[in-house]
Amino acid sequence: MGLATGRALQRRGHDVVVYEQFQPGHDRGSSHGRSRIFRLAYAEQEYVRLAQEALGLWRELEAETDTTLLELNGLLEIVRTLDESTAATLEACGVEWHPLEGDEAERRYPVRVPKQSFAVVQPEAGIVRAERALAALGRGLDVRYETRVHPDELDAEAVVVAAGSWVNELLDEPLPVTVTRETVCYFQPERDGPVPSVVSFKPDSHTHDMYALADPLHGLKVGAHHAGPEVDPNETGEPEPRLVEQIASWARQAYRLAQPDPVAAETCLYTTTPDETFVLERRGRLVIGSPCSGHGFKFAPAIGERLADLATG
Repeated sequence: MGLATGRALQRRGHDVVVYEQFQPGHDRGSSHGRSRIFRLAYAEQEYVRLAQEALGLWRELEAETDTTLLELNGLLEIVRTLDESTAATLEACGVEWHPLEGDEAERRYPVRVPKQSFAVVQPEAGIVRAERALAALGRGLDVRYETRVHPDELDAEAVVVAAGSWVNELLDEPLPVTVTRETVCYFQPERDGPVPSVVSFKPDSHTHDMYALADPLHGLKVGAHHAGPEVDPNETGEPEPRLVEQIASWARQAYRLAQPDPVAAETCLYTTTPDETFVLERRGRLVIGSPCSGHGFKFAPAIGERLADLATG
């Protein structure tokens, strides 16, 4: 979000410096790795609209930097009834979707669809190539790595705080957020070919509990959503064994895998508000763009535009 905001401000003619406390490509926060999920499918229209805006801005960034950032192999929502899916919201927002019988879904993709279930397919979904996206957003910016700063130290008309899990170290009035360390695992699908993103829902809810997406190296990345322990972001940690097993069990049920166990596992941080929405606000000369509650990366260029609006009045 910091790079996206810096880029938006620089394009508007402002002098911008971005400070990052760690080295390029670090794995301490929420934005590292090869891929992050991209989807238009949300139960709330405001998020669908925001994702539609972000899609256009990602395409602009691809054209300007001659870089492929989006790989859209689709999203499957595996449901028993249409009401369990986000189809109604997608329809209201004019987003393409269609139902797909389980047998046909299994023929097209390396997935498993339980009996009495089917897939709702949203084609404009897949992944953002995360590392490439960071490089593209930061191209041409003055980014000062391995530099910790406090807003009080900076001589600037506006200071944007997009510090993720460290946000409350930089604010006089803290945000009501919880920092958790989440576990993700990597698997090899049974066959080569397009790997769609897949999400599953908690019972009687449009809230995700498990998610999966393509990984350019191993083939498949799977995570348990909002399942990790609360942590101090200044301390490093390892994947949780109980979550590795939970993720592997779900992956075996949701996909056809070349082997049942993960080939790798890692962690990332979530910084979450009580209602899992974003914080975008201004306090004096401070503009706060954090946290994003574990589902923000896909929106980055659109959030950058909003934070730039806040920073410029």
